[in-house]
Amino acid sequence: MPSTRLLASTLAACLLASPVLAQTPGTTSSSTSTTTTGTSAYGAPSTSTTTSTTTTSYRPIVPATGSNIIAELTASGQFTTLIKALTAANLASLISSHPGLTLIAPTDTAFAALPSTQVAMLMDPANAAQLQALLTYHLINANVKASDVQGHAAGPVPSVANKPVTFDGTGPVLKINDANVLQSGVPASNGTIYVVDKVLTPPA
Repeated sequence: MPSTRLLASTLAACLLASPVLAQTPGTTSSSTSTTTTGTSAYGAPSTSTTTSTTTTSYRPIVPATGSNIIAELTASGQFTTLIKALTAANLASLISSHPGLTLIAPTDTAFAALPSTQVAMLMDPANAAQLQALLTYHLINANVKASDVQGHAAGPVPSVANKPVTFDGTGPVLKINDANVLQSGVPASNGTIYVVDKVLTPPA
């Protein structure tokens, strides 16, 4: 598919040659906890960080050995809109197989907060380019681990859409742009997932 080839070339062009975030010490979040959930696909203990909030019923993803990003989101059952959108934009299969990715994953609740007309418009095949631009803004061609973010000052990270997102690890809740991170650094066989409570809006 042309869109798949376009994304693949964009991914290759967006390889990061420098550290993801400036290593500036910040405050350690008192509302995050790291749990060991078995052995990851990399042979090391699988850990993920959950940020507690009082406004969500989000159930943390439990990483499974050998599961890729899409498989983990599918097993969770809380990302059906995101997976549907990625499939419609011909991105799901690429994100399943391409190594070293970070996906910023809005929950179904985050998508439900958007106007229903906006979601329907994005899903219209006539607006495929706009949908792909939105989704690639949530995708980073680097494996951004929780340790790269927690306790570090806010810093821009290039997205596959060629527009930066800002990771901020200095507050009591990790932030990506203006979204709260519900679970950070979820390991998958081909990268990392950050779960957020809001769909990110690419800058104009």
